[in-house]
Amino acid sequence: MKKRLLFILIPLLLFYGLPSEAAEKEVRTWQDETIYYINIDRFNNNDFSIDQDVEANDPNKYHGGDFQGIIDRLDYIKDMGFTTISLSSIFDNEDDGYHGNWTKDFQAIEEHFGSLEKFKELVTEAHKKDMKVLVDFNANHVGPNHPWLKDAEKKDWFHPEQNTNLETSWVEGLPDLAQENPDVQNYLIDTAKYWIEETDIDGYRLENVEYVPVAFWQEFTSSLKQVKKDFYLLGDLRSENESIISKYEDAGMDVFFNYSINKELRAAFVQPDQPLSIDHSRPVAGFMDNNHMHRFTRDSIEINQHPGPRWRLALTYLYTTPGVPFVFYGSEIALDGGEEPDNLRQMDFRTDKELIEFITSIASVRQQLPSLRKGEMEVLYAKDGMTVYKREHNGEISVVAINNTTKSQSVTISSSELEDDKELRGLLNDDMVRSENGEYHIILDREEAEIYLLAEKTGLNIPFIVATAGVVVLFIGFLFLLKRKARK
Repeated sequence: MKKRLLFILIPLLLFYGLPSEAAEKEVRTWQDETIYYINIDRFNNNDFSIDQDVEANDPNKYHGGDFQGIIDRLDYIKDMGFTTISLSSIFDNEDDGYHGNWTKDFQAIEEHFGSLEKFKELVTEAHKKDMKVLVDFNANHVGPNHPWLKDAEKKDWFHPEQNTNLETSWVEGLPDLAQENPDVQNYLIDTAKYWIEETDIDGYRLENVEYVPVAFWQEFTSSLKQVKKDFYLLGDLRSENESIISKYEDAGMDVFFNYSINKELRAAFVQPDQPLSIDHSRPVAGFMDNNHMHRFTRDSIEINQHPGPRWRLALTYLYTTPGVPFVFYGSEIALDGGEEPDNLRQMDFRTDKELIEFITSIASVRQQLPSLRKGEMEVLYAKDGMTVYKREHNGEISVVAINNTTKSQSVTISSSELEDDKELRGLLNDDMVRSENGEYHIILDREEAEIYLLAEKTGLNIPFIVATAGVVVLFIGFLFLLKRKARK
């Protein structure tokens, strides 16, 4: 009976002796993802057997990047803390369509990147590493010389070239598909479903969202989520009109790029001492740059700012505010680049690793704290580049301080905004701020950021010590009983 009691008590005491931070793991949702976007052709060339028409010195030609090159760099991406890779279009493109915008065949793989089997291997290897895979899907248009244009039976698959309506106009002179045509709608939806069923991808980044009718997107999103319930749809919506954004939001997409927020972020972080005031009323994919614009690094270089600090502060904000961080390949090395195609320069894996290490750190903190991924946000202080805000989720409170100024800053937060008699534990720089007389005094050096967790003041954990001592005593008693029985 005594031995039976010991076997019961020991695991119970061990369980209750664990620190309170060992809470039950939350279910992973898309809010928990951190996305790394790759232009396949410009990332990594590791299968030279399929190189054809490759001219690495010509920004308008293929450079040789392929699926195998991405497979070989999955650990590099995962080690930085990214949980999802988002790929430029994998579909067969017309000549020199390295960017993926000149679709020739929606149902075939671009041969410059590899085979269908190799792409399946990429998805499988990513899934083994607990990473998701998104693919660009452009339902708006096809390449400039698509075979359908010469097919008389498909004349009604396109809108007339001269058209001023947003949803029927030819974007950048590319043939605009008539999604209101049932045949076109069925073809695009069936194709999108085919790639899910064939390759087990996890989502699409949808290009040119506002150029396609809402009715089509409603049918598209509904159909795809019947195939895979948690399939993720990221809309590249360039409009800044609130009524248009709301209209497409209701169509069933999970999250959007928000270009108005991007403008605010670029203006705020391109140099010190800039105000920061951004609305987070809807879920967004926060980004500093993407395949449609010049690099953020170019902004800082043009005004003689070092891009390293600019990127560190901007990324801290992206990783700690509501939404899904979306990082364009090369940002981790502050890759430079002007307008397209200069923004799609070749990735370089032999550069300085300082910014990579910083991204790894903030990604780790983001994954540790659910409040940074799912919590409500409240700004506690904002003035001329110094910003402090808190995130709260299920009782966990994190506080983020960003000093985007040219001098050290001191900010006092009262107990009316944070619980009294606790401490803020810095998770990036090991800073510690304890409450004093109902106030928290945060001090940050110039161009630095810190992420804090609000916690009980550090001291002896008496309940844990008592429980641990109890376990030791019971274990010694247990050994004594075994020894005694052995003698008998």
